[in-house]
Amino acid sequence: MTAEGVVTYAALQSVKSVSNNLCLTLIFIMTRSIIHLNVADFAVAVERGVDRGLQDRPVIVAPLGSARAMVYDMSEEAYQCGVQKHMLLRTARRLCRDASVLPPHPDRYERAMRALFKQALPYSPLVEAGDADGHLFVDTSGTSRLFGLPVDIAWRLRRQVKTDLGLDPIWSVAPNKLVAKVATRLVKPTGEYVVGAGEEAVFLAPLPVWMVPGIERDDLSRLKAFNFTRVSQVMALSLEHLQVPFGNRARFLYETVRGIDVSPVLPAGQQRPAVISDHDFDEDTNERTILEGALYGMVEHAGRRLRRQRRAARRVSIALDYSDGIRCVRQASAKPATANDPTLFKAARQALNLARVRRLRIRHMRLTCDRLVFPPAQMALFPEDRQTREKQDRIVAAIDCVRSRFGRDMITVGRTLAA
Repeated sequence: MTAEGVVTYAALQSVKSVSNNLCLTLIFIMTRSIIHLNVADFAVAVERGVDRGLQDRPVIVAPLGSARAMVYDMSEEAYQCGVQKHMLLRTARRLCRDASVLPPHPDRYERAMRALFKQALPYSPLVEAGDADGHLFVDTSGTSRLFGLPVDIAWRLRRQVKTDLGLDPIWSVAPNKLVAKVATRLVKPTGEYVVGAGEEAVFLAPLPVWMVPGIERDDLSRLKAFNFTRVSQVMALSLEHLQVPFGNRARFLYETVRGIDVSPVLPAGQQRPAVISDHDFDEDTNERTILEGALYGMVEHAGRRLRRQRRAARRVSIALDYSDGIRCVRQASAKPATANDPTLFKAARQALNLARVRRLRIRHMRLTCDRLVFPPAQMALFPEDRQTREKQDRIVAAIDCVRSRFGRDMITVGRTLAA
């Protein structure tokens, strides 16, 4: 064989090796096994572990001593009476007069969540926990030789959690997080479900659309206007058909109803960093000036925390809790990533306008700054933009300096700075 032939042969072998590795990678991705553990009504389950007298009785967890307290969590018995999360406590009491009402204990729920997390950790380094809500994703892909089939792992986890923690989770096994979460919703409050690879669309097809995570209230209203209430009906629509009423959300809906979800289970201990600020209104309101005034104060609080961490946010989310208990969440991008109050407020106001779609009054507002990076993430394209941003940064830095020395209330910023 000539030298040229040797080189060609080696190159072909290299390409073949790369191709085989790629195929193996694709096969691995396509055959993921995700366990979803869900302790239904988590706060109530934890409280019942502390007080066994609460078993088999309707229980409502909500702040006490406030006329405007909202339901934090409720038992299945209370839910059957019509009680729902974010409902006014006084309304919940009327619906379920026999319910025991307990104040929330966030520290207790966080400890229970950490204990639940530790139960799953020996089976995989890819364990993702919810925010003290009883949800846990475990990626057991490729662990069969060590621990057995994913179904066996799920059974063992449930027995361990029940024995060691006194909690009884429902569970599912599916090829991705989306389908696994739907499966546990389907069997709630007790049970288990297994969805095999390639069965995602068949599994979802007969279900009502509202059971699919990520499909929002506005999406449901539009679908209902076309008399589409089942996943199979939406699944029959092409991407082009969905783009007419849904625009940018068409792709998301098209993939979601087919059970397509490539989001990874985050490695243990890796949480998506975020800065959150909350505001409860003294009286329910839908006045733009009141909402934006409160929002700017929340932006200032979030901005200070970002600057202390030397981080910048690439996305801003606004969650509005309406007086009827319905929550609406919308996001807006911050380009480039920023910790600058005026720029953050511009993105936050955009998200607020998107979320403020109902005529009802608003009880509570939450601001979340996430997709955090270390600035500078991107330079301004135009000199005048860069000069404006640098000027705003200097002003914000000066305000931070004054407040850190003399107190937060020493200086107040007019909202015209953010116009």
